[in-house]
Amino acid sequence: MELSVVVPTLDGREQLAGTLDSVAANAPEVEVIVVNGPSTDGTTGMVRDRTDVDVLVEIADRSINAARNAGIEHASGDAVALVNQGLSLTAEWIDALRAGFREAPVVTGPTHRPVRAGKTTEPVERGTIAGRTVTYVNPGNLGVTRKVIDDLDGFDEYLDIGGARDFSHRVAGIERSVSWQPEMAVERVVGADGGSTERDWGWKYRSLAYRLAKNYGLRPAVIGRVYRNAVSDGTDALGEVFNGERQASVWLDTGRQVIGGVVRGLKDGLTARARDRSQRRNPRGRSSRRDRAVSVFEN
Repeated sequence: MELSVVVPTLDGREQLAGTLDSVAANAPEVEVIVVNGPSTDGTTGMVRDRTDVDVLVEIADRSINAARNAGIEHASGDAVALVNQGLSLTAEWIDALRAGFREAPVVTGPTHRPVRAGKTTEPVERGTIAGRTVTYVNPGNLGVTRKVIDDLDGFDEYLDIGGARDFSHRVAGIERSVSWQPEMAVERVVGADGGSTERDWGWKYRSLAYRLAKNYGLRPAVIGRVYRNAVSDGTDALGEVFNGERQASVWLDTGRQVIGGVVRGLKDGLTARARDRSQRRNPRGRSSRRDRAVSVFEN
């Protein structure tokens, strides 16, 4: 099986360089595609100077799902691995990925994060909604066969966040299995902080409501899942108000964002479900447009 590795990047030149170094060291035989959003930090020049990157795709869209779809579009492998900038492949990664593909068409593994005493990792995450068991993939460490990518039409570009969660629901919807490979691990590159810790509460709940409504319709399990998440987050935030860590006005504003996000997400999710009644549930997928790439450079 020929493998392509797609690395989306946006204003992360040094983090990207560390990721590419790890791919060259641990998986030198794979095709490497970098998809560069509208970066302003010299990423383009750095990538074009490297001999270990096969294709550089420049896009104007800041959406991670548009970047994923653009990379998939220019990948030639029978399978595509998606690795986020700021993550480093371990020595066991490539063998574990290939072992996973012998078990399932979708393979994912953990991210190791440095802590004071060493490193920590995460276990496999599964959930059940409306009778469907979903294995959630790691968005920064994922391998998918071309067949599944085509069956699902890639990633849903409506979503600014939660695209991998939506992908997981749709994989379960077409009854494809997911192989969790603990040895298929990635580690955070030194200096990579994982991005801002500030949450966009409106988009979090818009994404949650959208992907649940799109994949399952407006049923009690969907409303219950959204409600439980909102109550849990609201309770935690209220505790911060009582502890003096958050102002009450901020808590109220967050509540308004959550309600607005839920309403918008449910409406747009039901619209998307009506637009694509097939099992792939992806009206804004890879085939919906062909204008993502501003320019393409091949080595």
